[in-house]
Amino acid sequence: MLEEWVSNHASVPQLPSYSSTQISAADYEEEVDIRGTEVKSYKHTARDPGSEIFRVKVLERNPTRGHGLITCVAAGNNILVVGTNRGWLIRHDFSGGECLELDLNASKSLEQNVLRVFVDPLGRHTLAVVETSNGTETHYLYHKSKRSRILSRVKGLTICAVAWNKHQLSEASSRDIAIGTSGGQLFETSLDEKEKKEKPLKLLYELTELTEPIIGIQMETSSVGQQVRYFLMAITPTRLYSFTGLGSLEATFAAYADRPVRLTELPGEHTDSELHFSAKQRRTEIFAWLAGPGIYYGELNLALQQIVEEHFVENKSLLEYNKLNGDAAKPCSIALSEFHFLLLYESKLKVANRVSQSIVEEKHFNSLFDYSAAAMLGLCTDAIGGAVFAYDENALYEIGINDEGRDMWQVYLGVKDYTAALEHCRDVSQKDHVYVAQAEIAFAAGDYVTAAVFYAKTTVVMTFEEIALKFVAVGDLDALRTYLLRKLDNLGKEDRSQITMVSTWAVELYLDKINSLESSRTSDMKPNTEHQGILKEFRAFLSDCKDVLDESTTLKLLGSYGRVEELIYFAGLKEQHETVIHHYIQRGDARKAIAVLRKSSISPELQYKFSPDLIMLDPYETVEFWMTMENMNPRRLIPALMRYSSKPHAKGEPHEAIKYLEFCVQRQQNRDSAVHNLLLSLYAKEDDENTLLRFLESKYGKGIPGQPDIFYDPKYALRLCLKEKRMRACVYIYSTMDMHEEAIALALQVDPELAKAEADKVEDDPELQKKLWLMVAKHVIQQEKGVERENIRRAIAFLKEADGLLKIEDILPFFPDFALIDDFKEAICASLEDYNKEINRNVEFADSVSCGREAFKQRDKNEMDRIMDLQRKIMVLVNSESVTNASTAENEVSSLDASNMPPVDQLREQLDDAIAGECPFCGEHMITEISRPFIIPDETDEILSWAIKRVQILSIC
Repeated sequence: MLEEWVSNHASVPQLPSYSSTQISAADYEEEVDIRGTEVKSYKHTARDPGSEIFRVKVLERNPTRGHGLITCVAAGNNILVVGTNRGWLIRHDFSGGECLELDLNASKSLEQNVLRVFVDPLGRHTLAVVETSNGTETHYLYHKSKRSRILSRVKGLTICAVAWNKHQLSEASSRDIAIGTSGGQLFETSLDEKEKKEKPLKLLYELTELTEPIIGIQMETSSVGQQVRYFLMAITPTRLYSFTGLGSLEATFAAYADRPVRLTELPGEHTDSELHFSAKQRRTEIFAWLAGPGIYYGELNLALQQIVEEHFVENKSLLEYNKLNGDAAKPCSIALSEFHFLLLYESKLKVANRVSQSIVEEKHFNSLFDYSAAAMLGLCTDAIGGAVFAYDENALYEIGINDEGRDMWQVYLGVKDYTAALEHCRDVSQKDHVYVAQAEIAFAAGDYVTAAVFYAKTTVVMTFEEIALKFVAVGDLDALRTYLLRKLDNLGKEDRSQITMVSTWAVELYLDKINSLESSRTSDMKPNTEHQGILKEFRAFLSDCKDVLDESTTLKLLGSYGRVEELIYFAGLKEQHETVIHHYIQRGDARKAIAVLRKSSISPELQYKFSPDLIMLDPYETVEFWMTMENMNPRRLIPALMRYSSKPHAKGEPHEAIKYLEFCVQRQQNRDSAVHNLLLSLYAKEDDENTLLRFLESKYGKGIPGQPDIFYDPKYALRLCLKEKRMRACVYIYSTMDMHEEAIALALQVDPELAKAEADKVEDDPELQKKLWLMVAKHVIQQEKGVERENIRRAIAFLKEADGLLKIEDILPFFPDFALIDDFKEAICASLEDYNKEINRNVEFADSVSCGREAFKQRDKNEMDRIMDLQRKIMVLVNSESVTNASTAENEVSSLDASNMPPVDQLREQLDDAIAGECPFCGEHMITEISRPFIIPDETDEILSWAIKRVQILSIC
């Protein structure tokens, strides 16, 4: 194992070691400790503070105060406990407490030597193992007490190691203490100062196959769900044991009754074997065993959920002593920092980097005094306070640590642990060196793409041009493209111009790659996976960089390489919709063009601009698109609709322009005359004239205030219908324009029945209606080609159709001069009878009227008004039956509605009752007139107006 590890690391470059500085006596100054005695303290003044990491200074000379020589030291939470060869404990409280000097030999009868002291991490509990002539005994000292007490339950046992459960420590008690003895036994006990009662010892484990003392124990706990997991390491001079379990210490070791204990054996003599844990890192802890052949160390991953001990130990390694010194000299003690081993020798301290396994600093204790110092005895660490102490039999030394992680990036880089190196970098330059180192290794191995990834992360060590030229020189454009892409990821927003330049270069490299792939395959080969992948990647790149790429330059590049699809894609990203739509139209893909036009960001102008091309390309989809757009202006689509309508259409083919215009007129209620005129023109060209007639008759504006009934231009409609020979439509339009004679004249050319219908439309104008019927009659009489008598009979029948509006005498002029009167005998007689009836009615009416002027003289005003009203109604009814007098009646009583009047006979009876109830000359009313005065009261004013006043006479005189 050792040979393999050495061979794997033989090629690791030697890193610059930290400074190994000799410390002289000039670097000390006199200080006074908390007790007022003089001590020598190290003062680091002459050198650059950043030149060394570890400093050694004298903490106190002669700290035992004449109570013997130092034999052992322990520390915890700024508490330092010193044991002497005369049985004394001296406790220093560096947090400001009092210093305690305690004589463990109260009787002074026995020689006592303090072999070992153990202080819990919180500095509250101290165990001291004292050697006497009668054996060993263990003293317990509470931090608030000034006296110790002997633990009777451990009498006869020599404690060599103690492991504290730091999570179970409290102010006055300590649970789950594991102690190792010289007999190879592991016990569990606890200390409780309040109860003043010793807990019984529980035997956890005993070495049976090899009887060796357990000289070191370390314990850690972690949580696994609701349970506590214990992990312990114990060492003998030649072996390292590991134990793990759940629940409690007793349960953890009970499990090993059925399974073997995991151990690591490193043969060799080393009486000063030590085991230490260091919890400087967040996730893992470092363990180090000062074993016979070297330092065996590794990491403890306590975050894992497994309960098998071999899973916790990671990255195990052995650092042999001869690699540290060049000889077989072994350190007497060891301490751990976050990244280093502190190795104590007889007269010096060596600091070895744990990662590089090399000595980085060396301190000599002899240089601290003007005389030779005693041999160094050991090291101890205050895990909470963070201090490391060294001691010999006469003095205490403090080892200061100044930012030991500052150069660890170089160390990890040296062992090619690039991830850890980056974690420990503190500035951009350091990270760049790590990236360059990774890149150079990959580049040398021909892995240019990987090299490009690392080169792209650098910012200050190498220039952009230097790196780019490296890939150009080897001709690997894929790697160069990778470098450019990764470089874009690492550039900031402030590097706008460089981003544009790099991204444009990347576009050209992409295009070159795509074209090279396409040129390498034959025409019948399908695109391979690489080709499809690079196209997809290129499109993604265009999408990501659309805001930084120069639009004009990029479009030119895409066009020069013939990449039409990508050009359209990029134009779409840049919202160059006109270019995209134009491309789709050229390809004949109207649906994709319409899909672009549907986007909310599209300018409406583009919708109108491309409408002529789209409707010619795909009329159905285009019209469907228009009908879904709410804000489309149909007037602006007229050129497109006219262009579509101008092309010939197959019979039965749907006319999409008509469909859209009908949608506008009927669904959207469009009132634009241009739209209505266009729809009318399209109807006029259809084979079925009925559709045109229905449109002309539809009054879309009727009932809308302020709007005409129709929105098309009648004059335009007339010209168009005449041009297209839509005669029925022309007749209708003439009629709506009150050009009835023209309508009749045109209708007679199409269908006499149509002319008759038009003549009936002017009922409110009898004279005009008669004139129109005469035109129809003339046409009927003169155009009939048949037997003369038959024509006469048809003419007589036509008079009946006119419903009395025409008389025989009205149509006689239309017959030829040689027509016989006998043929008209019946019609003439009927006409004479009608005239006779009319004359009689008029005479009767005149008589009644004459009699009623006289009767008026004898009636009051109300009755006179009633009689006049009845006379007007009768006149209307009588004159309405006479065509010749119709206009006169209308002029006289235009305000009366004959259609709502009772029959004329009834009105006459009412008038007779009113004016002919009695004779106006000899009736009762006339008799009452005898008593009536000639001058009625209402005529007084009239009489007075004729009176001759005196003033007038005098004026005459």
